[in-house]
Amino acid sequence: MIDVKETLTSAEEKMEMAVMFLDEQLSRVRAGRANVAILDGVKVESYGSMVPLNQVATVSTPDARSIAIRPWDKKMIRSIEKAIMDSDVGITPENNGEMIRLGIPQPTEERRKELAKQCNKYGENIKVQIRNVRGELKDKLKKAIKDGLSEDVEKDAENELQKVHDKYIKKVDDLLAAKNKEIMTV
Repeated sequence: MIDVKETLTSAEEKMEMAVMFLDEQLSRVRAGRANVAILDGVKVESYGSMVPLNQVATVSTPDARSIAIRPWDKKMIRSIEKAIMDSDVGITPENNGEMIRLGIPQPTEERRKELAKQCNKYGENIKVQIRNVRGELKDKLKKAIKDGLSEDVEKDAENELQKVHDKYIKKVDDLLAAKNKEIMTV
């Protein structure tokens, strides 16, 4: 027989992981404001191996419209520039010999709508994942009735599962609403 509490806890953990993944995805979407998270996926060649940008340079946001990258080794400037150009960041780096600046352009109205649509697509994928977790657990509970689990316990577990599901769907909606507000703010 299955342990209902343990099963509910594992389902909640899966839903929490999905929401955390969405939060990470949304932080990488460029909303017109400087955010160092857009450089998280950039890998730089350093002494023969590919390493994350933040392991070879200090990355900061001196103001709302620019990102400053100060390499620890001045010889790394060319490879950092190349890595940024090759990545999907979509910003051309400016180099003054000591540091690299990325000017974050103000997105057009059309681009902001496109970004909002992209974020909503991410959110919908996460909602589907959350619903799938709920569906898998419901199936487990139905099978557990055949193995001797009482129907009352199964109904209570299903109600609890629905509450957990609704909580995480609301979290996804809240994240999307906040990101859309950030994107649409001029």
